[in-house]
Amino acid sequence: MLHHHDAVGEHTMALQALLRAEGVASKIYSELPDPHTADRTSPYLDYEAEADPGDVLVYQFATESAMAGWLLRRDNPLVINYHSVTPPQFFAPWNLGITQIQTACLQELTVVAPGATLGIAVSEFDRAELLEAGCPATEVVPVLTAGRPLPPADASFGRWLQSVAGSTTWLSVGRLAPNKSHHLAIAALFAHRMATDPSATLIVVGSPAEPHYAAALRHYAAQLGLGDAVRFLSGISEAELAACYEVADVLVMLSAHEGFGVPLVEAMRQGVPIVARDAGAVGEVLGDVGVLLSGTGPLEVAAAVQSVSGDPEARERALAGADEQLQRLAIGSAGKRLVEALLAVAGAGGEGR
Repeated sequence: MLHHHDAVGEHTMALQALLRAEGVASKIYSELPDPHTADRTSPYLDYEAEADPGDVLVYQFATESAMAGWLLRRDNPLVINYHSVTPPQFFAPWNLGITQIQTACLQELTVVAPGATLGIAVSEFDRAELLEAGCPATEVVPVLTAGRPLPPADASFGRWLQSVAGSTTWLSVGRLAPNKSHHLAIAALFAHRMATDPSATLIVVGSPAEPHYAAALRHYAAQLGLGDAVRFLSGISEAELAACYEVADVLVMLSAHEGFGVPLVEAMRQGVPIVARDAGAVGEVLGDVGVLLSGTGPLEVAAAVQSVSGDPEARERALAGADEQLQRLAIGSAGKRLVEALLAVAGAGGEGR
């Protein structure tokens, strides 16, 4: 499905806009319609009647879909735009259905990748997964929406956040899914409040991708006596997200599997120090910026947060080089590079779209 306020969905719509700006015809096909974007998509089986010679099919690979097998039966050049697949073991204790979907998705990757003309990964970490799956040619192009600056902060929302914030405000951004490890941030907040700052608060921004885990997070915070110290926000606007960064003293990302990490880019742009777990593509995206942790023990995380939030010199060190790292990631040129890669595939196969 094509979703608004979803990394893959927003990336897909941004890519279509870039292609059309270059005069390239582009349509979005999906397995199922989302009522909020139904006017922007067509059922994928409709493509059969609309196909033109030389068309290139770009598959946004993020979950299991009936489209995967259908794509392999076509003669078109196929490009996989790979957005990472969360390993099923993270969901196994929580949701059998999602576990089965993730398992099937990884199996599909090993079938689809060898038949692709090109695989585009959003990070070197994801490129390694594409190569392991048998993709014959790969390129790395960051998530297109990572290059989009946040709008000005919503002032009224920011005032409300200030009213509920503590002396130190932690921010954790990411869907409420087990691999994002928000529970570790809550445990570290508890340690921080017990040892150093009893009024510290945590803002968790993310949609409940796995409902049992999302409910467990709230129950866990309440059990630790943090019911008023941990604020869960979902469905907020980009201006409200900007207000969250404006209020935050530190971004805490303890994800165990991260294919890119758009919040890392957002925090670097907004001048918010970062404490993050060295997992997946996190180290690749951060470079030397922020504090990168090898462990996630509550005391270790709390000490790192206390350093960057309580010591002005440590805060400056954590922010040093952010602009240069953003330039190294070449996020600003991601759209141009992605369009050029697709046009190269189209050019090798003749006229088309």
